Amino acid sequence: MSIEITSNVERMSREIASSAAELSTDEARYLVDAYYIMQEDRKRANNQVRAVTDASDKQHVVSENRVIQWLATQAETVEAQIKRALDKYTEKHQMGSWMREIVGIGPVISAGLLAHINIEKAPTVGHIWRFAGLDPTVKWEKGQRRPWNAGLKTLCWKAGQSFMKFSGREDCYYGRIYRERKAFEIARNERGENAELAAVLAKKVGKATEAIKHLSEGRLPPGQIDARARRYAVKLFLSHMHGEWYRRHYGTEPPLPYPIAILGHAHMIEAPGRVA
Repeated sequence: MSIEITSNVERMSREIASSAAELSTDEARYLVDAYYIMQEDRKRANNQVRAVTDASDKQHVVSENRVIQWLATQAETVEAQIKRALDKYTEKHQMGSWMREIVGIGPVISAGLLAHINIEKAPTVGHIWRFAGLDPTVKWEKGQRRPWNAGLKTLCWKAGQSFMKFSGREDCYYGRIYRERKAFEIARNERGENAELAAVLAKKVGKATEAIKHLSEGRLPPGQIDARARRYAVKLFLSHMHGEWYRRHYGTEPPLPYPIAILGHAHMIEAPGRVA
């Protein structure tokens, strides 16, 4: 059976793309969610194409493979058009020019962060960390409403993955921060400084897991060490983003971060391009 599929998704006109600059925060959040849905659809379709290609029924391959490939192409096209629209949204935002300088933070993550965070409700970066689920002192107790924004937390996780992905590039500032922090975390883990936490976690994991081997020796598994380094880089990025956003919005310097202002810690890592 011959199957001809020639229709294409209509591409976004320049006029429509330009109107994306006027998106509300709710609309921008919706488009960010739609982008990642399309991305997952495209990945599933491409996986299906590969699976069908490996099938033994070659006639089946000819028909189904083309249909699934068409679906993957449509998803990829829509994905690219949404990304284009979100780029226009960030372009007009007061933080757009700063976000564009950050290697690893593209238009989709930028748009999501800017649409989820309200600088007027975040007098300090600590408010953003808590809203993003990055404050370890905030716990989600059973029966309580989730104390953080799930969408923002996911975006921060994606930012961390991106910093890790681009960490080999010299121009990726937060990728370098990730590498340095990971080396620090590995060293302190090997010195046994996580032994107390490892003992607690060892009671919660299965005995047949890979993690138990590390935990029983008083060390955190490599995956947790990497996650710590990624979270550190993301929290620093959010701190720098908050500081710059605060300056642009209020025309004055932001409050000092809690560890420096209250706890008396002397070391403050400046954002790339700023002089300490």
